[in-house]
Amino acid sequence: MFEAISRQGTHSVKWDEAKKKFGTDELLPLWVADMDLASPPCVQESMLKRASHPLYGYTMYPDAYYESIQHWMQDRFSWLIEKEWIVPCYGVVPSLNFIISAYSQEGDGIIIQTPLYPPFSSSVKHQKRRVLDNTLVYENGSYHIDFEDFEHKAKEAKLFLLCSPHNPTGRVWSEEELEKIIDICIEHEVLIISDEIHADIVYKKTHHSIGSFEKIMHHCVILNAPSKTFNVAGLNTSYAIIPDTRLRQAYRVEQDRSGISNGNPFGLEALMSAYKEGAPWLEELKEHLLSNIGYVNTFLNEHQLPIKAVPTEATFLMWLDCTGMGLSHAQLVDFFVHKAKLGLNDGKSFGQAGEGFMRLNVGTSQEVLKEAMQRLLSAYKAVC
Repeated sequence: MFEAISRQGTHSVKWDEAKKKFGTDELLPLWVADMDLASPPCVQESMLKRASHPLYGYTMYPDAYYESIQHWMQDRFSWLIEKEWIVPCYGVVPSLNFIISAYSQEGDGIIIQTPLYPPFSSSVKHQKRRVLDNTLVYENGSYHIDFEDFEHKAKEAKLFLLCSPHNPTGRVWSEEELEKIIDICIEHEVLIISDEIHADIVYKKTHHSIGSFEKIMHHCVILNAPSKTFNVAGLNTSYAIIPDTRLRQAYRVEQDRSGISNGNPFGLEALMSAYKEGAPWLEELKEHLLSNIGYVNTFLNEHQLPIKAVPTEATFLMWLDCTGMGLSHAQLVDFFVHKAKLGLNDGKSFGQAGEGFMRLNVGTSQEVLKEAMQRLLSAYKAVC
């Protein structure tokens, strides 16, 4: 069912910009966090139906849009949200910037947890705030939070940008971890901004939205979208869930100031159809992705490659610990690009804590992954 579809010539960032990014067109691109798998049939059908109407003008957000999000949150996460809490957005990254502007001032401290999706750090720096890095602790092959350091940083922070589930490490934060985060942030009056865009692709654990904890609901903003789940990132349709009236109004002021207020007619249809009919497809997708993750882990182990995958609890992104290869980071990047001819995300782009790591996108077919692993094995044998 899940076959990789050629995206070359479709203006795909992942494929058509690979040469520009890596300097060669010989590699297999497994970097940008979207999939090479078709969106679910319900999404395709809704888009075709909308396209059949020959007018694509300014578009409002209908009641069905809000109801779709409400039902999805209740069905998937047992979280009852009110319609007025939902603010339609263009994308999670623009929303991060609006949030930083709305809720902080130049020079304020903002906590992040590296290694981390790069726009978190860049958004803070671009708006002249201070990055307070509560670097995740990598120990015995997995990541955890240094809560002593987190509390120390919270004393001088205005906001905490939480990535939940975490990209790139694939961690799903436990209820206990989130409770600790919440208690510290409440004590030090730190607002929690939670990017939960990968929440739907969680495997053997349970995702708890930060907004579902009653004691923090008036001190948090949740950002989400169907983009990763249903492979519709190019439609630029996301949303914020902001239970607190004051915070919601402050956010709207910043977003309205940007001029981004109209809905994307195709993005609306994709969201509504995916959230209404896409759940069965999603369960099949998760099985496929879990099989891909298992294949990569088995391959690395069977061939005794000095690369260890950090346990992938969520997302279609694997975080590979390559420190066992004994290469400098520059040599590691060169090995993947020029020896293995694989286009992965450079771990160091996620912060200094990503040195010696690479991020692998397994949102493709197993045939593509087999080719990727054979390239990796052949390159390793050639240089070792």
